[in-house]
Amino acid sequence: MRNLTEGREQFAALLTRPLPTDVSSSATTLGGRPALELRIEAPGTAGEDVLLYLHGGGFVVGSARVTAHLTVALLRHLDGRAVSLDYRLAPEHPFPAAPDDCLAAYRELLDSGADPRRLVIAGDSAGAALAVVTMMRARDAGLPMPAAAVLFSPAVDLTLSGASMRSKDGVDPIFTPADLEWYFDQYIAGGDRSTPEASPVFADLTGLPPLLIQVGSSELLLDDAVRLAGRAGIDEVTVTLEVAPRQPHVFHHGESAEAAAALERAGRFLALRLRGRKEGS
Repeated sequence: MRNLTEGREQFAALLTRPLPTDVSSSATTLGGRPALELRIEAPGTAGEDVLLYLHGGGFVVGSARVTAHLTVALLRHLDGRAVSLDYRLAPEHPFPAAPDDCLAAYRELLDSGADPRRLVIAGDSAGAALAVVTMMRARDAGLPMPAAAVLFSPAVDLTLSGASMRSKDGVDPIFTPADLEWYFDQYIAGGDRSTPEASPVFADLTGLPPLLIQVGSSELLLDDAVRLAGRAGIDEVTVTLEVAPRQPHVFHHGESAEAAAALERAGRFLALRLRGRKEGS
């Protein structure tokens, strides 16, 4: 991507969808960063559930608005609102700017009165990695965990050491290993790619809430998801891994039956965990 401005515009043009007519959106700030607040305008949707969504884009492109259709799909299963964060992007703001912004956003939600029992977090690709890192950092800071997290095609190994980087090279319809190398170079800016806060597949996940991980079998990042689920299991975290056959990276963006079904399951997963937490379980 030789021209960042052009690349960001192309990414937005490719993925952004009109918001449904029953969805209201408003610009806000969270943790000192711009954010997009979304609500479903329907009876029985004015509750206190909060979804914090972190968008994908390789830490370099993307925005809260670009992935708003994914946020809305999850929000339809909640009773409340979603806030999607525009964290700082690389290379202008390399690691750890993005995780700093995400933790600040999470902390502000709690400080402003969000009940962690009614708070969930989700993200796609780089945003899914940031969701994991945010929970790790919140845990280490002594903050309460959210009720659950949903991770779409998480990019959690910047070292590109997963076997699928080779086995799915040429199968993945979106990325080559060189593409991912470029994105991660912008983000890590010469730093240690294996540090757990950059590559949470190498982290201690003890204490994290229940996780749902969804990934396509055609992805270079397939093993990121598989190994993250394994790491969560080792660390006694409740985790569900779903691998969608012959699906690409963040296939949820598409309009296929597989995408719709995966988003439906993800929304139900969050709703079930919220009900459980609200009932004290």
